[in-house]
Amino acid sequence: MLRNGLEPWHLLIVAIVVIVLFGSKKLPDTARSLGRSMRILKSEAKALKEEGAEEPDSRHTAPAAPPVSPSEPAATDGRGR
Repeated sequence: MLRNGLEPWHLLIVAIVVIVLFGSKKLPDTARSLGRSMRILKSEAKALKEEGAEEPDSRHTAPAAPPVSPSEPAATDGRGR
């Protein structure tokens, strides 16, 4: 029955439903907003890829613990232990 999923006439029906629901006046604004969102998503993904390429070791190494000086007493819970 369903051999290829979406066929061209399915897309036509979806387009007609979208036009009826949103109206022809809001469609350009909606498309413009969608385009801006896609551009932002692309730029953020690109920035993440570049950041990952610059520091490949940083994900696999644990952060260094702060050094404890021997002159400071060890932390206690206040009961003298």
